[in-house]
Amino acid sequence: MANPTGWKPSVEKESGGAGGPARPGTGGAVRGLAYEEKLIFEHAGGDRSGVSLPAPTGAWDPAREIPAGLLRGEVEGLPSLAELDVVRHFTRLSVWNHGIDTGFYPLGSCTMKYNPKSSEALARLPGFAAAHPLLPAEMCQGSLELMYRLERALSEISGFAGTTIAPAAGAHGELCGLMMIRAYHVARGNARKKVLIPDTAHGTNPASAAFNGYRTVEVKSGPDGRLHPDAVRAVMDEDVAAIMITNPNTLGVFESDIAAIAEVVHAKGGLVYGDGANLNALLGVARPGDMGFDVMQFNLHKTFATPHGGGGPGSGPVAVKEALLPFLPLPVVVREGAAYRLVADPAERPRTVGRLREFHGNFGMMVRAWALIRELGPEGLRRSAELAVLNANYVRARLQDVYHLPYATDSLHEVVFTDKLQKAAGVSTMDVAKALIDEGFHPPTVYFPLVVAGALMIEPTETESKETLDAFVEGMRAIAARAAADPDALHAAPVKPVRARLDETRAARKPVLRWTPGMALE
Repeated sequence: MANPTGWKPSVEKESGGAGGPARPGTGGAVRGLAYEEKLIFEHAGGDRSGVSLPAPTGAWDPAREIPAGLLRGEVEGLPSLAELDVVRHFTRLSVWNHGIDTGFYPLGSCTMKYNPKSSEALARLPGFAAAHPLLPAEMCQGSLELMYRLERALSEISGFAGTTIAPAAGAHGELCGLMMIRAYHVARGNARKKVLIPDTAHGTNPASAAFNGYRTVEVKSGPDGRLHPDAVRAVMDEDVAAIMITNPNTLGVFESDIAAIAEVVHAKGGLVYGDGANLNALLGVARPGDMGFDVMQFNLHKTFATPHGGGGPGSGPVAVKEALLPFLPLPVVVREGAAYRLVADPAERPRTVGRLREFHGNFGMMVRAWALIRELGPEGLRRSAELAVLNANYVRARLQDVYHLPYATDSLHEVVFTDKLQKAAGVSTMDVAKALIDEGFHPPTVYFPLVVAGALMIEPTETESKETLDAFVEGMRAIAARAAADPDALHAAPVKPVRARLDETRAARKPVLRWTPGMALE
């Protein structure tokens, strides 16, 4: 039978090696049909169409009806496809992707956890989803109230005086926080010149500081993976605007000396910035504002389960202490009696750092986060943190005999292993990560944090069941066994996806970004 759409079904090998049985619960990616798919431009031409429109009548001329800047010229090789062709093409491409709805993401530091469908449904309510951002306040009181209540909830959860919900992502929140820190110091007569950043901080911290005109100074962590007051004291002076601390840090270790470090920084007039990317470990248990932090950004996708990355726009609210409230960016929602108002005029907030972006931020993410906070309540938020810590320590306990654990310090929400035990057989962190794909799992974060050589950072999150974690552990242990018995086989992994192991160096240095007629898939 003819195959007009160009797909090639293939049955994947079973998990467990040649002739071995497939293990249950490994994510569903270990066997089944894998559809090869051409590029859309490589599909056949012809006179097929996906739309049904009447033929133009009279002397209709697009150039007369449509502005010249919106007119497109002819596209060489543009395929002519029916609706079914287009639907199948993009659906097949979509199943090449791994998503949180299809399997486990053990991505440490990125907190890839399930997005509840109840939050998704509420964000799609017409009154929220279809509300125009230029509506006058009297016509969007519900939206303004939600923004106000979310701001109040985030401030209470984190222990700060107020929060801006305008930033569009976590890194954008870092930028916002440092803008307010700079404005605070400028108002006091000295913008200062430096920002201290521990070697266990998130990678965006130095970039955010540099973007604000600061010089970054790295502070080394101790042998226990923690930052110590003496290390901060040695580099702290009146030129330091702030220290940026991720707590728990990227090793999954809680910075137990944070109060003493805050005292050191505050004594020299500096501020303490908290990277809240790992707040998932502290919800309902401890509040950063009570530890001495002056500023902290949230990552709503990491902590409050709004979509992450390609799943939707981000949101990175920033909470501040009382002294920084005048510098919050606009707009700000305020409550006046029973009504809500949007403060957007700098004349009302003359010390504001201004607008960070158009309108009010990514409102759909606010709805999702507020829905989850209301769904869980105070007890549920605390329970989610407890489960996140429990899950990470369960994985740690079950893998520490087969993967090297560089720090014996207690882990919170994530645990970092290395490839040290596999290196003797020539198996690297990248080999382990690629082999996990054959086991039906997305790889964890690799080679980060940079303070750990050959790092494998694993964060299960609270949303994963023991059954899923057991299957993941079984896959990781199987890879460790294969590294000892047949290390060469791991260098070719993965072999089961539509695309086998790619030459990542070549892809980075010589990417193919544009299709041209006659180009063929390799």
